[in-house]
Amino acid sequence: MTTVDLAIVIVSYNAREDLQACLSRLRDDAPRATHQTVVVDNASTDGSADAARAYGPGVRVIDAGGNLGFARGTNVGIAATDSRLILLLNSDTLPPTGAIDRLIAVLDARTDVAVAGPRLVDGAGRLEISFGPMITPWAEAWQKTLGRAYAAGVPGLTALVQRRARQTRLVDWVSGACLLVRRADAEAVNGLDERFFLYTEDVDFCASVRARGRQVLFTPEVEVVHRRGRSGRHAPAATARAYRRSLLAFYRKHHPRWYPLLRLYLRVRGLLPPEA
Repeated sequence: MTTVDLAIVIVSYNAREDLQACLSRLRDDAPRATHQTVVVDNASTDGSADAARAYGPGVRVIDAGGNLGFARGTNVGIAATDSRLILLLNSDTLPPTGAIDRLIAVLDARTDVAVAGPRLVDGAGRLEISFGPMITPWAEAWQKTLGRAYAAGVPGLTALVQRRARQTRLVDWVSGACLLVRRADAEAVNGLDERFFLYTEDVDFCASVRARGRQVLFTPEVEVVHRRGRSGRHAPAATARAYRRSLLAFYRKHHPRWYPLLRLYLRVRGLLPPEA
C-alpha cells in the first residue's frame, strides 16, 4: 500500500444524499495533500455503497457487513489505510476549498498537538458548539445550557459562545464530525473505543490522547459545514437510545461513581435503554 499524507475516513449509514454531496466536494475541491478516501458502509439499505463506488478508484468502499457503529467502523477504515495523518469526516460535512489543507497546516505547526478540529457551522452558517471540556455532570449541563441559549438567541450567552468559537485554544475534545489526528497518536491509543456505538466516542478518544500527554486543539482558522443530525432524523428513537447507551458507557469508564446515579435517573424517567 502506498503511503500518503492523509487518509480521509468516512463512516456512512443510510446517508446516500449527504455522502454523495461530501464525496463530490472532496473530488471537486480535492486537498493538495496526497490523500486516499475510504468509505466504510455500515450495511446501508439506501444504495449508499454503490453511490460511493460510482466515484471511481479515488474512493475505496468497504462493506462492513453490518451496522458496526461509528467507533468500530472508523477503526476498520483506519486499519485499511496507510498515511501520516487521518481525517475523520462525517458524511454530512462539506469542507470548503482549502479547508483540509489549512487544517493540516495548523496541526503540522504544533508538534505538541495530536488532534485538531475546525470551527463547524450548519448549512445556514450558524455555529455548532464542536469542542468543550471533558464530560462530567456539570460540564454536560453547562454545554447543553450554552447550546440552548445560543439556539434561542439569549444575548449574553450567545455572545459568549461566539467569542469562544473565535479563539484558537487547547480543549479537552473536538467533534468527530471533522477531526484530524496524527496516525502515530491514533495507533498509540488503539483507535476509538468500540464500546461506544454512536456518540461520545470522540470525547473518549481525545481523553485517551490527552492521557498520553498530547494536546487537542480547536482552530477557528478553518471552518467546515456540518449539516448535523440529518441521518438521525430517519430513526430519532434509535438515535436517542444510542446516545443514552454511549453516555452510560462513558460514565462507567470515566466516572464510575456517577454511573449508578445516571442509570437511576434514566430509569426513573423511563429512558433507560434496553440491555444497558
